[in-house]
Amino acid sequence: MDTIDGKIFRGMLESGCANLNNRRKEVDALNVFPVPDGDTGTNMSLTFTSGMSEVRKSGSEDLPTVAKTLARGMLMGARGNSGVILSQIFRGFNGAVGEKQQLSVEEFADALLQGAMKAYKAVMRPVEGTILTVARESSEYASIYVKEHAGTSFEAYFDILCKEAKASLDRTPELLPVLKEARVVDSGGCGLKNVFDGFHAYLEGAPIVEGCGEENKSEEVKVSGYRTEFILRLSEQGVHLFQSGRFRDSLAKLGDHITIVNDDNLVKVRVNAMQPGEVLNLGQRYGEFDKIQIENLMTDLKDSILEEKEEAKEEPAAPQAAKKFGIITVCAGDGLGRLFQSYRADIVVNGGQTMNPSTEDFVKAVGKLNAENIYILPNNSNIIMAAKQAAEVTEGKNVIVLETKSIPQGLSACIVFNPEAEVSDNTAAMEEAIEHVKSGSVTYAIKDTVVDGREIHQGDFMGILDKNIILTEKDKVKAACSLIDAMCDDDSEIITLLQGKDASDEEMAAVQKYIESKYDVDIDAEKGDQPVYSFVIGVE
Repeated sequence: MDTIDGKIFRGMLESGCANLNNRRKEVDALNVFPVPDGDTGTNMSLTFTSGMSEVRKSGSEDLPTVAKTLARGMLMGARGNSGVILSQIFRGFNGAVGEKQQLSVEEFADALLQGAMKAYKAVMRPVEGTILTVARESSEYASIYVKEHAGTSFEAYFDILCKEAKASLDRTPELLPVLKEARVVDSGGCGLKNVFDGFHAYLEGAPIVEGCGEENKSEEVKVSGYRTEFILRLSEQGVHLFQSGRFRDSLAKLGDHITIVNDDNLVKVRVNAMQPGEVLNLGQRYGEFDKIQIENLMTDLKDSILEEKEEAKEEPAAPQAAKKFGIITVCAGDGLGRLFQSYRADIVVNGGQTMNPSTEDFVKAVGKLNAENIYILPNNSNIIMAAKQAAEVTEGKNVIVLETKSIPQGLSACIVFNPEAEVSDNTAAMEEAIEHVKSGSVTYAIKDTVVDGREIHQGDFMGILDKNIILTEKDKVKAACSLIDAMCDDDSEIITLLQGKDASDEEMAAVQKYIESKYDVDIDAEKGDQPVYSFVIGVE
């Protein structure tokens, strides 16, 4: 094949999107940190799906229209840094397509290379060994090949492109030591390779169809269902019969993301499974339950569509009085949402480390505010790029993205905000407040691994300072107390302690009591209800 038109390009996109969707959990699993929030594959999948949804709605097979619609849909649906970078690749690609009704191999190769360069420019501090490297090296290599081999077909071009993408991906651990230590390749680069492989498969006459493949079917069974947690008090007989390894093997037949913590006659279990009843039956063989909690994890597309329709039916909100400032912040957890609102946040966008908001989520939030100057507090490093992308496409309002990378930083920025001050003064004060906050969190490890030379075992509670895992403990309270010790010094004046969903009131009280007994500081203890992180800690 020497040229492609809009119809062929649409087919390539469908196949690439399907391959990415089918393998998203495989990409998620490449997350370096053993925390329950590896979502690179999911973010890239949602981003690409957003673009394809717009292409399908358009019904067009005109190449410039397809490329432009895809780019716009991905731009608005971009989630997480990986999703934003993917959207920028196809934004640059669209710019190179222009009004061309067909693309030759040389033109396609040049457009993809321009897309890779566009993605580099979108990142303030590009890091090699990531999706950026895979995009650049593969598109550069394939473009040079095409120029040196006249008459190269699209099939041959994609054969070269995909082979180089695989080779570039395999080299990422040599460029990023953290990947080499964890013995994984870059997750974003893997996601991009899956897109290219899907394009190639279509051109070879074997397009990828979403949901196909036995590995995908088994994976989908595992990742859906219910998060089932319980504390089991072993009976006298159970103490002798219970073996953690054998119990884990039995649970593995029912679900995944398994955590087992055994302390004398108490066993705490967490597992994601389709049939929570079977999990409970298995546990009950060994004793009686002290506590049971079951949470529905399944996401139903039909429910999402219905929610969107209901949202569309809502009566328009009454016009807001114009004001000088507005604040949009991001968090997960009802308690955190209420806390931010009490600190003058106008809109709380639901999301965080495990559910990154899209560019469109921010654009919609900005649209709801009748304010001249709007601050966005992402409160997570993986959300900053989407927030900045929203600021870029917003017109008529001064949108300022403050690079808050944690909930404590976002709260501190809100606290010092003064609605009577000038924009420059507020921005300076909020940025200064952000710099003076130390941020910590406690969560559990989902797998055995090594990070920064530290051996981490599945089920351990990790103390994370900023983005570094500095300690592990078998008990979350001990982990929190040790983390606080590492965060505090003679200059510390305020400790903010935010209680997560899986931390009990007794555990919260124990940590608070520890702080009171050891440190002469003001304590702001709040029920945050945040998922994943048992405790979020800020020290100022």
